Amino acid sequence: MNWHIPTLLAMGAPGPGAPGAWVQLVPFVLVLAIFYFLILQPMRRRQHKVREFLAALKVGDRIVTSGGLFGTITRLSDQSVQIQVADKVRIEIARNAIVGYQGQEPVATEKQS
Repeated sequence: MNWHIPTLLAMGAPGPGAPGAWVQLVPFVLVLAIFYFLILQPMRRRQHKVREFLAALKVGDRIVTSGGLFGTITRLSDQSVQIQVADKVRIEIARNAIVGYQGQEPVATEKQS
């Protein structure tokens, strides 16, 4: 086959009555907007709530870890927390392993409405 450049260019051009490039972008923009409002924004809110909770921890708080340990905070540092889980039994855990206070719902659950 012997194709000429003008013939190839004419094949790629939209025909009369075809939607423009901007009109074709509208569905893509709508999908991005839906993704942002249904996925990203709630995730940011949840992360903000967890950061506030972890920053507000203080010595004496009764907490629950992600592994299911119950304990009382005895010492705080930037990255870790020391908790007392029994008489004379203290363990050091990562600060991010704390999911909530004892007797309350976790700070950020997987499914929130």
